[in-house]
Amino acid sequence: MVIKIIRRFLTLFILLFVKGFSQVFYRFEGKFIGDQDPDWTELKLIMLINHTSLYEPLFLGVAPFNLLWVGSSRFLVPGADKTLNRPIVGWFFKNLVPRMISISRKRDDTWDYFLSQMKGDDIILIAPEGRMKRTTGLDLSGNEMSMRAGVSDILTKLDEGKVGFIYSGGLHHVQVPGQLFPKLFKTLSVNIEVCDIKTYKKSLTSFLEEGQTFKKAVVLDLEKRKEENCPIID
Repeated sequence: MVIKIIRRFLTLFILLFVKGFSQVFYRFEGKFIGDQDPDWTELKLIMLINHTSLYEPLFLGVAPFNLLWVGSSRFLVPGADKTLNRPIVGWFFKNLVPRMISISRKRDDTWDYFLSQMKGDDIILIAPEGRMKRTTGLDLSGNEMSMRAGVSDILTKLDEGKVGFIYSGGLHHVQVPGQLFPKLFKTLSVNIEVCDIKTYKKSLTSFLEEGQTFKKAVVLDLEKRKEENCPIID
């Protein structure tokens, strides 16, 4: 019990440190979209749309304290094994959230293990694209960026609560993959949307009526949301 309490406050300290750092050294620009109150106390799933940098924890600058307090004991995140195996970066991400589960970039037993670790009170954080966009607009292997279907497995297991969408304008102007230190005093563009999970699933009806599977419907919907809702940085 004592170890859990210490671990929670260590996680909370790191979350608040990142939040404070980002608020001091960056300016945030964006808006809440949709018709839901942006109170995130009932969140079960948070998706970061437009994954471009390992410095995306800077977006914690817009997170309310109550979310960070609850999340310090309930955040569950699938993390790329390649990232988590790095000596310093890996330590940071493992301690940024209470439960970081290492997964490979393939659909294998590591993903099944992650799904098996989901509990009813978890708040899951995920970047549905599964890899970072480089400055070329492609991933590390030169492939077109696209949403992965894995997040549909998570949605299948969720029936209550809310889903939050963090639409990123991208962070290549702050840090590009491979660059060690970020540039300071930049503007971080982000739009935020919150909706009921049941409502979100119902919104996929048009794709399902076209004969798409649930997995494909989620992918198509997230692609559409990315195109329509991510801020554009000049």
